Amino acid sequence: MHGSSSRRTFLRRTLAAAAGLTISDSLLAPSLFAQSISGNERNTDLVRLTYGRGGLPLIAKQRGEFDKRLAAQGIKTQWIGPFPNHAPSIQAVIAEAADFSFGGSTTPALQALITGAPLVFTQFMDVYPRTTSIIVKNDSSIKSIPDLVGKSVAINTAGLGEVLLVAALEKYSIPRSKVNAIYIDPPQAGPAFAAGQVDAWSMWSPMVDIARNDYDGRNIFFEEKDMDYKIDFTSWLARKDWAKANPGLIKAVNEAFVAEAQWASTHVREAELMAQRASGYDNKTLQTLINYHRRYTLHNADELAFINEFQHAADWLSDRRIISNRVNVRNYILTS
Repeated sequence: MHGSSSRRTFLRRTLAAAAGLTISDSLLAPSLFAQSISGNERNTDLVRLTYGRGGLPLIAKQRGEFDKRLAAQGIKTQWIGPFPNHAPSIQAVIAEAADFSFGGSTTPALQALITGAPLVFTQFMDVYPRTTSIIVKNDSSIKSIPDLVGKSVAINTAGLGEVLLVAALEKYSIPRSKVNAIYIDPPQAGPAFAAGQVDAWSMWSPMVDIARNDYDGRNIFFEEKDMDYKIDFTSWLARKDWAKANPGLIKAVNEAFVAEAQWASTHVREAELMAQRASGYDNKTLQTLINYHRRYTLHNADELAFINEFQHAADWLSDRRIISNRVNVRNYILTS
């Protein structure tokens, strides 16, 4: 029927953008969803949440208090995943197989919006320290970013790995054409790095920490220390029509994630142990993550100061062709 056809169209557009195909500028028509939504209404008592192999949604799923908080409001939760990165969880939302993307990179989210995906941002998050890294093997002759000239680096398309590599090269005034960027999804990039099929890997936690510890790697660029500004943020998205019909569910989910962020920021060891049990990495990687003492700060989707910062980041991404076009982020913000 018409709805299924539309979902397939949006999925094709998203995949086309990832492949670098040209998308009509007409898809950037203003104000897809810039109206105010308020109230506690909902047309369902079930919310389907996606999660990844690390981060706050995984901790929320493992701890169980998130589900209890929503259950007290008559809301049943269903967790779908794990997803290796944000893009496939976004596709699950577009295809109506889930209601929220998993709290991942804003870069693939922006690209999905550019290609016409019927989504809105519902909440954002900052995580400190920023632990995304570019790593090489310990025995590599590569000592710093300038040594990447003529070398291969594994990155994920329009994701945090690509963002970090572009920013690192720019910091050292190295043209992108001088480095061989290899676009590989994270599940395949780890084995490629381990086997020496690429010279370096740009990746986020916990996978970069696992690779550094298990595959004898070391940092040559660490986001928190070496990058002077923040471009990519954590984000949740929902379908526009679903969001219109369920402001009460969105409010409940947002508040539950705020409570989870407060707990995880103050119970670091317990939070990291939960993530370890779900992902299965060893104690060396666990200790690395505990030592980060990660802190989670949530932002409402209509928080003006944050949205201004986010718009600057979106412009940075489009200027460097990491995303395919400019986007006015205010057109895709769920307000309350």
